Amino acid sequence: MRLSAKAEYACIALMELAASREQPGPVRIRQIARTQGIPERFLVQILLALKTVGLVESTRGAQGGYRLARSPEQISLAEIVDAIDGRPAPHRSPEGGQEGSSLARALCEIWKDVARLEREYIEKTSLADVLARAQEVDVPMYQI
Repeated sequence: MRLSAKAEYACIALMELAASREQPGPVRIRQIARTQGIPERFLVQILLALKTVGLVESTRGAQGGYRLARSPEQISLAEIVDAIDGRPAPHRSPEGGQEGSSLARALCEIWKDVARLEREYIEKTSLADVLARAQEVDVPMYQI
């Protein structure tokens, strides 16, 4: 699966918002940019796109910023990627269409299966799932 840097940053920014969900008030762009190493000007564009599709809400003013529009359990990675990169185009058919060799057609079917499985996986993976995985990674391990 290929993701643009913009889609990757969008996922990271929403993960930051999900992780900050318990804090009072919205999260400032500057905080997300600094914490996650995302260029602030780029992040502004990303958050505006996410706001347009209803994934985030914004508050203006001195205490303004962004928050998730829904709970992390209700936002899938697919929604975020689609909001930024659009829905992926279907895999192309082998050269010559149905007249392509049986090997080319078989390989094309494999690529379609891979794309379908990837899509199903990111559709069922929520921000909450990724947060849980991130917390597992952060748990220190002790060896004797």
